[in-house]
Amino acid sequence: MNQKVTNGRAFRRFSAVTVIAVYLLILIGGIVRTTGSGMGCPDWPKCFGSWVPPTDVSQLPTDYKEVYAQQRADKNKRFVSYLTAFGFDELADQILNDPDILTEEEFNATKTLTEYINRLVGAVIGLLVFGTFVMSIRYWKSDKTITVLSFIAFVLVGFQGWIGSIVVSTNLLHWMITVHMLLALLIVCLLIYVYYRSKREILNLNLVGTGKLRAVLMICLIATLPQIVMGTQVRESIDLLSDHFARSEWISKLGMEFLVHRSYSILLLGLHLYLIWLLKLKKDTPKKLKLYGAIILWIVGAEVLSGVIMAYFGMPAAIQPIHLLLGTLIIGVQYYVLLLLGNKRVQTS
Repeated sequence: MNQKVTNGRAFRRFSAVTVIAVYLLILIGGIVRTTGSGMGCPDWPKCFGSWVPPTDVSQLPTDYKEVYAQQRADKNKRFVSYLTAFGFDELADQILNDPDILTEEEFNATKTLTEYINRLVGAVIGLLVFGTFVMSIRYWKSDKTITVLSFIAFVLVGFQGWIGSIVVSTNLLHWMITVHMLLALLIVCLLIYVYYRSKREILNLNLVGTGKLRAVLMICLIATLPQIVMGTQVRESIDLLSDHFARSEWISKLGMEFLVHRSYSILLLGLHLYLIWLLKLKKDTPKKLKLYGAIILWIVGAEVLSGVIMAYFGMPAAIQPIHLLLGTLIIGVQYYVLLLLGNKRVQTS
């Protein structure tokens, strides 16, 4: 078999596994938030100063709360200096004067293990993305973009790890969690594009007259992004409510952002139904594209259903991470189909 073909297939498989692994990490991150395990390890990258987390509070010094609160305070001062240097004085002041940021939680072995697993999976993702970059070097002569974007994805994973450390040091500061999520989406889209670009030589969809389809899908993609941001804001509000109210009361206590988030989902569902109608209306649409369109619709439908279950059945803990995962999956599939719609087969020698 042609060595070039074999190498290309190996790269595509590896990069596809990496994309799937990133989604797995997003799911685990959702579980961490749902179980309130985000501060299960009060330091980063270690957990209570060790690469192997403690299993009982007796393994910690009696003043562990003060110790780790002070460590976070020192780290936040450095972070605040960066914010100030870039002109974000208001945010810097918010961090310095928020007493809740330095509040240390009681040790909880289950939460510590949950957060530790999250970090282990994150480390594996880092290795996979680095592996994708290393394997992409073979494309340097034929398509430098693949190598460059793979390297950028690897750098962003490192930056994402740093952002994760800031999320911990600021005690899950709300807007930092939103930044963390948006950066994860950017990494996913970069990796999806790398996968697509390495595959486009063998794609032969023979697409013509897809301008309207691409426009509608682009609208769907752009419209989905603010929905995800609103979802993180609703989640931030729930984090605040969880300290004072029972789970069954959370929905009734949410404000306007939840009502907008809920109503906006109807608009998104309508847009995606229109997209599917266009795909079916176009007789020469390849079966693969119709399949991807159906997948998008099923995911959007499942996302709406999970939202309904949370809204009317007391916010079940098991549904929350699934709701998050489905939202990010929508973006990923939308983006990949958008790339396919713009595909023009590359002639190679």
